Amino acid sequence: QVQLVESGGGLVQPGGSLRLSCAATEFTLDYYAIGWFRQAPGKEREGVLCINGRDETTYYTESAKGRFTISRDHAKNTVYLQMNGLKPEDTAIYYCAAEVDLMGSTNCPLEYDYWGQGTQVTVSS
Repeated sequence: QVQLVESGGGLVQPGGSLRLSCAATEFTLDYYAIGWFRQAPGKEREGVLCINGRDETTYYTESAKGRFTISRDHAKNTVYLQMNGLKPEDTAIYYCAAEVDLMGSTNCPLEYDYWGQGTQVTVSS
C-alpha cells in the first residue's frame, strides 16, 4: 500500500532549527507535488508550503517565507522541510502529503491523495 512517513520532529527552543523528512515507501516522489501542513492544538489544519513536479516552491503562508525551505533528494526518494528561526507559534503536528503532478502545476494542489501520519514539532523555552 502507498505510504508516506514523516520524521525529524521534536522539541526545540525558539530560534532553533529542525529538518523534517517525508519518505515514500512504494512510489517515486519525483512526479508528485508534495505539501507540508500543520495543525496546532485547537486550530484547523493549515498549509505551510509545497513543491511541485518541477521543483518549484509555493508558500501557503507568509510566515514561512525566509524561514522554511522544501527540497527533494531524488536518490533517497525523500522530501525535506528545513525549518529555521522557529517560533512558539510554529508548534504543531506537521504532515506531508502527495499528489500526482506530472506537468508541474503553478500553485499547490487543491487536494492530496496521500498523507503521512504526522510528526510533532514543539517550539518552547
